[in-house]
This record gives sequence, C-alpha cells and structure tokens, in this order.
Amino acid sequence: MKRFFLLLSAALLLLPAIGYSAPKNKKKDTHTVVAIPTVEAQVIAVETEGVQWLFHVDKAGVLRCYHFGKRIADPGQFLEFSGTRTRHGAEKYGDAAMAWPTVGGRYNNEPALHVKYADGSHNTELYYTGHEVSVADDVTTTTIFLKDYVTALEVALVYQAWQKENVIVSHSEIKNGGKKSVELLEYASSFMPVKADKYLLTHFWGHWGSEMSVDHELLGHDKKVIETRIGVSATKLNNPSFLLSLDTEAYNERYGEVIAGALAWSGNFKLCFDRTISQLNICAGINPYASAYKLAAGETFTTPDMIWTWSGNGAGQASRNLHAWARVNGVYGGEKINPTLLNSWEGAYFNFNAATLISMIDDAAAMGLEMFVLDDGWFGNGEYARNNDRAGLGDWELNTQKLPEGIDYIASHAHEKGLKFGIWIEPEMVNPKSNLANAHPDWVVRSPGREIYTGRNQWLLDLSNPAVQDFVFGVFDRTMQLSDKIDYIKWDCNRVVNSFGSDWQKDQDRFFVEYVQGYYKVLRRVREKYPEVIIQCCSSGGSRVDYGQLAYHNEVWTSDNTDAICRSRIQYGTSLIYPASIMGCHVSAVPNHQSGAITPLKFRFDMACAGRLGMELQPKDLSDSERDLADRCIKSYKQYRDLVFNGDLYRLVAPEEGRYALMYVSQDKRRAVVYGFNLSYESREIFRTLHLDGLNPDLRYKVNELNVDKSCWWGNGKTFTGDFLMNGGFNPYLYKTYSSAIFYLEAE
Repeated sequence: MKRFFLLLSAALLLLPAIGYSAPKNKKKDTHTVVAIPTVEAQVIAVETEGVQWLFHVDKAGVLRCYHFGKRIADPGQFLEFSGTRTRHGAEKYGDAAMAWPTVGGRYNNEPALHVKYADGSHNTELYYTGHEVSVADDVTTTTIFLKDYVTALEVALVYQAWQKENVIVSHSEIKNGGKKSVELLEYASSFMPVKADKYLLTHFWGHWGSEMSVDHELLGHDKKVIETRIGVSATKLNNPSFLLSLDTEAYNERYGEVIAGALAWSGNFKLCFDRTISQLNICAGINPYASAYKLAAGETFTTPDMIWTWSGNGAGQASRNLHAWARVNGVYGGEKINPTLLNSWEGAYFNFNAATLISMIDDAAAMGLEMFVLDDGWFGNGEYARNNDRAGLGDWELNTQKLPEGIDYIASHAHEKGLKFGIWIEPEMVNPKSNLANAHPDWVVRSPGREIYTGRNQWLLDLSNPAVQDFVFGVFDRTMQLSDKIDYIKWDCNRVVNSFGSDWQKDQDRFFVEYVQGYYKVLRRVREKYPEVIIQCCSSGGSRVDYGQLAYHNEVWTSDNTDAICRSRIQYGTSLIYPASIMGCHVSAVPNHQSGAITPLKFRFDMACAGRLGMELQPKDLSDSERDLADRCIKSYKQYRDLVFNGDLYRLVAPEEGRYALMYVSQDKRRAVVYGFNLSYESREIFRTLHLDGLNPDLRYKVNELNVDKSCWWGNGKTFTGDFLMNGGFNPYLYKTYSSAIFYLEAE
C-alpha cells in the first residue's frame, strides 16, 4: 500500500511534463429565475342569467378553471376549492384544471398555446396580471390578462356573456411583447376543463349529399380529435361544433347536463377532447396543420370566436340557447324572415333563355312564392360560354347569346310579378378554360412545379392575395350592377384546397389562415356596401355551415341532396347547432335527381316547410292536382313560418328511429306548429304517441291539421290542454311509409 501511494505521487508530479494542465475554474452559472409577482387570490365569474364560467387565480398568479355550468349564487366559495386528485396536488403532475394551458412548466397535456421562440425555446408559462369587465346592453365582456415574464409574451382571454341567451363567446388575443419574432405552433380560441364520470360526445360527419350526419360516441381515455385540413368548403366532412352530455351513456333531448360548443371559423379547424385521469380538456380553434404562424415583435394575433352554452335540461335546451343567440348576433339579419323562392337549377340547369326564365317566374308568382333565383349558367361568352361546368368561371360578363335581353329584363319582370330576384355567383373559382385563367395564372392556388389539380373542372383563386380579394369583391359588386332589382345573391363554392401554395405569400405557412381572413375581408366589404341584400352561403350544398360564415350570410343551402328522406337526417343534424331559419329547404322533382327516390309531393313539402321553404323544379312539370297542393302548402306555410324563423325548436323523435317529429313554439307559448313523418314502415297496428313539448300546460290549444281534407288524427279541430298534448294524448295515425302531417296549434 505504501508503495502504491509513492507511485501515485510520482505520477502526479510528472503530469505537467506530459501535457496535462489543471482545469480552470468554471464560469459560475449566472442564470437567474425571473421572479413572478405574487397576487391576491380571487375568483373571476363570467356569467349569464343561467350559466356560469368560474376562473380561480391562486396566489402564484396561475389561472385555473373549476366550474362551467349552472349559476352558483356565491362563486366566492370556490376561493378555497381544491381540485386536486392527490394530496400532493394535481398541478405537480401536469394535470391541473388550467384555464388556458401552454407548452411549458408542469403541464403535459393538450395545450391551448404552443410557442417557439427565437432562441429555440418552446416553454411558456403565463401568469395573471389583471382583468377588466365592461357591460353593453345585454352583453357583459370580461377580459383576463396573462403574461410570460421571461419572454414578455402576453395573452388576453376575452369572454362575452350574453345574458338572456345563456351563451358565452370566447376568443384569445396573443401579443408578442418581446423584441424578436416568435412562431405560434398552436393557438386555440378557447379551452375548457370539464369533470364528470362519463362523457357522451355528439358530433357531426358527412360528405356531399349527406351533410351534418350525427354520431354519438362515449369517450374513453386519451384523445378524440375532430378536424378538417381541406382549407375551403371546410364543413364538407366534419363540422366545428359538438354537444357533450355529462354523466350519461345516452343522448337525451330533455334531461341531463349538456355542454355545447361551436367555432366561428370557415377554414381548417381542430376540436380536441383530451381525457386525463381527472378531467376532460376541450380545446378548440384553428387547426395548426401547415399553419405555423410567425408573430413579429409587437404584433397581435386574434383567434376566431368559440361559442359555448350549458343546459341542465338536455340537448334540446342547449340547441335553443344557441338558436336564440344566433338570431340576435350569430346570423346576419337573423331575426328577419327570408322569402320563399323558386330556384332555376334543377328546373333548367344550363339550358335556358329569357322565355324559360320568364315562364318560371310567372309560375312562381301564381303559386304564391316570393322570389325567383337564377342559378348557374348566365355568364361567359364565345369559347368560354357557361353552357356546362367546364368553362366560364372567372369571366363574369353576361352571356349575350342566352340572355341578349339582359339581367335587368328578367329581374324587372320578377318585380312586376311581385317577386324578389336573386342570382348565382361562384367568385372564388376559375375554370382553366377562361379568360381569367389565361390572364392571371399567378392568382391560382398552386404549388410551384406541380400539377394544379381540378375539382368540378375548376381551380381555386388565392384569397390570401389582396389583388384577388379586390377581384372577388368586384365580382359581387359588378353582379349587383346588372340590375337595381337584385335582392338576393347565392354565393357558391364547389371545391376544396389541393396541393396548396401561393405566388403572393412569402410565408407559405400563413396561407390557410390568411385565405379565410381574406375571404372575411371581402364579405365585410360586401356588407358595408350592400347591407340589405340577402346572401345565401352555398358550397356544394352544406360544406360551409359555421358561425364564421353566418356572421355575413342570411342562410345556407343545407344540401344539394333534396331527397326528403335524406333531408330528414340532414335538417335534424343541422338543427342541433344552427337555427332552422338558416336552412334552405327545397321541394324538388321525382324521381329525385340525387337519390332517384320517389316520394309523395306532400311529404316533400312537409319536410321543406320545416326550414326556409323553396322549390327546385320546373313548375310546368306538375300536374293540376300537384299545383293545387303546392298552392295550398305555400299559403299555409306563410301562416306559421314566423314560428320556424323565431320560435323555440323542440325535437320530439330523431330520424334514426324510423320516424321524425319536431315542433316550433312561439315565445309566449300561445302558438305552435308540429311536424310528424314516417320514414319507414313498422306496423299498421302501432300508433306511436308523440309527447309534445314547450307548451303551457294550463292553456287550451285548438289543433288543426294543415293541407289535407281528411285528418290523420281523431282530435283534429278540437281543443286540448297543453298538459294533455304533452303527456300522452297526441297520437296521429302515421303508419305508412312517407306519410306525414303538419298541425297548427293556437291557444284560445
């Protein structure tokens, strides 16, 4: 041992001779943690007359969310509330009920915000700096301010509480308070943690001709994502909306707690339902797919609105809350009644002249309709004449061969007959066979060096480009100048985004976001100049149904599929989120042009009368008896359509049960209209009872079936209490397939 130490000492003495140098003193770690100011713990209540969203600020300045639901009289009691799942605290496990969580800190689940900074860091930790409340009319706005003290990133969470409608609209405003650009990788509009034992998600899927199909799904652990990445016609496959039933495995219209949400965005969206051990985190906003958004120093990004409501009385009340809000704020001109109409498309397609249109206008007026709409085919000339869907889009000048008399001649005739006049455009699109495509290939959405894919023989114009925005506004503006008697524009959009790219954009990641923002800029310009024109949003039918669109449009074309059986499912699904007043519902010819089905004319009328009634056929093809029935149905519809547009909707039976029944009730509960449909034969011996809803149990209602000489119900023409009608006494005899009935109820 002694010899070993002697050898070791000698070796150490020799180290300098072999090139070893003792390590220099390391530079001390000068990194210091930024001090976060302590704040006073408090509860912030965002509330309506019946719904409350409660936020808790702890002493460390962390903003949490502990309640969304029925209004609690003393929300201050949540000041001491513990939402942890263990004695150590859920926040230590990244599982706390955060109000707007970020990538960074202890949080590990689905974030509302993910930022990449100039130094490559991905960490953001937001702390409360203050909040403010303002009141205007029936709306209370609460803005909560958050800040990352290390990066100077700031976030304002804005909540608008619509008092009577029990709807809360939220969005986020993200400001880069630093000195260098940052990159927003995920940027939600809204975030909500929910606690329950079971979560039943009702959401929507579909495709062309089968929009807003309903799916009920019991959520397990991990994530459920509903999204679209197709850029335009964004609701073609999914819709940015949902209903969430709590603590149940069964959907119910009348009972139980339900949260409903809808995103007001017309492009790529993402709804994420992230179930952890202790809660369900709902995150909603723009889809970050191919959309990392660079935010310069001092710049602010504002996300689209997310609309929320809560019901303690089932899904039906959640829908009625959304509908009530939509009528006063969510839909352009939402409280107005839109006219009945005849659209030229299925009655004429591209093959028409002035005589064809004049004849259709005369028939529409004779049947009691209120507007005529000239659809596709009125523009383009020469080799690019719009005689089919393969040419002409982009060349928005009158087709002088088809209509040498001009649009004003047609519109004036409609007005002389007492009708309004409407016309079709598709200004975001261009056919490869067009003068516009030849003149401005740089305006087309395309990826350099790659094929430009067509859809319906057309390309998509790049609305992120201000020059294209000017052009699209100009299409609308010049169309309105064709006649001073144009009352209605049908704005169509028949394809999605493929192989995206922009010749104008320097930052291609901005394309998907700035396309939609550019589209909204055009719509705002349109509404500033033409506030009174009625505008329908059409996109191969219902591929653009969202509250972002509806802020500028009066209605939507619910689906190109006008088959009445299919429409029962489409209209039912749409009504779960959107009011019936927006649904264009047309009676078409048989065999149906989409499905080939043959259904009775009355069945088709009764189904179309559950929304905004219209017709999509050639009236001269109707027999005399069919014309008489059409006249009768249109006349009776005008008697009760104010209920369809502004009444409360109660869904009684879902189409999935082989029957479909619904009703609309006036706000004072003195009038109602009830619809019943048999979609499939079950048995002639079964008399299914309908339990009406929404009536005053103490009032007496006279019940009359409309548009028939012989009623299907034994009580027709008699008077009954609301209590009797709601609790088992209403059983119309609708046992045959395609049998239907409409009943009008009025209190005596």
